Amino acid sequence: MKDRHGMRRRDFLKRSGQGLVGAAALSSMPINARQEQAAQDAKQKKRPMIYRVLGRTGIKVPIVSMGVMNANNPELVRAALDSGIVHLDTAWGYQRGQNETMIGEVIKGRPRDTFVIATKIYEPRDRATGLFPADAKAETFLEKFQTSLQRLQLDYVDILYLHSISNPESVTFAPYLEAMLKLKKEGKVKFLGVSTHQNEPEVIRKTTDCGHYDVILTTYNFRQQHHAEIAKAVEYAAGKGMGIVGMKAIAGVVRDIKGDNKEINAKAALKWALQNEHIHTNIPGFTTFEQLEEDLSIMENLTLTPQEQLDIKAAEALTGVFCQQCGQCIPQCRHQLDIPNLMRSYMYAHGYKNLQAAQENLALINKDHLQCHNCSTCNVSCAMGFDVRERALAVARVRDLPLQFIS
Repeated sequence: MKDRHGMRRRDFLKRSGQGLVGAAALSSMPINARQEQAAQDAKQKKRPMIYRVLGRTGIKVPIVSMGVMNANNPELVRAALDSGIVHLDTAWGYQRGQNETMIGEVIKGRPRDTFVIATKIYEPRDRATGLFPADAKAETFLEKFQTSLQRLQLDYVDILYLHSISNPESVTFAPYLEAMLKLKKEGKVKFLGVSTHQNEPEVIRKTTDCGHYDVILTTYNFRQQHHAEIAKAVEYAAGKGMGIVGMKAIAGVVRDIKGDNKEINAKAALKWALQNEHIHTNIPGFTTFEQLEEDLSIMENLTLTPQEQLDIKAAEALTGVFCQQCGQCIPQCRHQLDIPNLMRSYMYAHGYKNLQAAQENLALINKDHLQCHNCSTCNVSCAMGFDVRERALAVARVRDLPLQFIS
């Protein structure tokens, strides 16, 4: 399997058959000229593409889109668009807003009908119940969205998600739903959606039946013990005309903190998720040019090879870093800690190497709940096989890291 690290843009262009001027000539050009040449080279590359329609939105997109959350290289985003990717997924909170700002610079000057932008708004809620406070107002939601538009330098976004919903009742929370409908009526949003990482089947069905949403962004991968239930809910939603976007197909990526787990075959994992024809597109979070090339290459043949099937089977036995957010751990914990969020933070820090996302996620947890030092032993038996206490102690340090060390 290919190493998913460290490929530079000119190597991506060269290996994709796009380096028409040659690597040496390309590297000697001024940076602006290199960017222009790279864009032209990418456009000339005829790459096979598999398209699906995003439900009743009517948007036709390649099955591979880009989750930009962990990317901070504008050249990588440009290369993705120039290679045929259409849909970019970001959020108000990613990289403390820098993610949207970067995307805004990349898409500036491109024809508006050549790209599809989705952003997400997260509003605080009770971590135990997943419910928004009864007295929550729409003003902060609307202010955040207006900031997103300014960063993206757009008049409208194609998809706006109510972000990270775990309780299906939150799907119809009036202040935020009414705010989203207002934005759609004003033409600032074309389509509305919900994203979910937890209790996905219930959230998917509630979102579908609500009647006001068009798109669902859901976790879906081979490591989830309930992926068959998610697949049934996705089929139901797609049958009702919902657009379905998949995420976390590679199941949290690569190694544990100890570095003793084998890497997951990312190409096989992405293929596995897209075998489900009701997943209209997926947003892998590639951060290198080699990862981009590898993810796009699945469209040459979406069928899992015998070796890839074996790789998937072998990966199912790995501990890895992906937490399926099932919540089975919470009743087992004598302190009722928010273990799913701690494990998700751990995934960001030690799987994605995104300390900023881990720190932002940890900020949502009561500081007293960041460490397990009061317990010499842990009673929790994790469904994914995690050593909960070890991981909680490891990730707790991230919260207090100075900003300049992680930005």
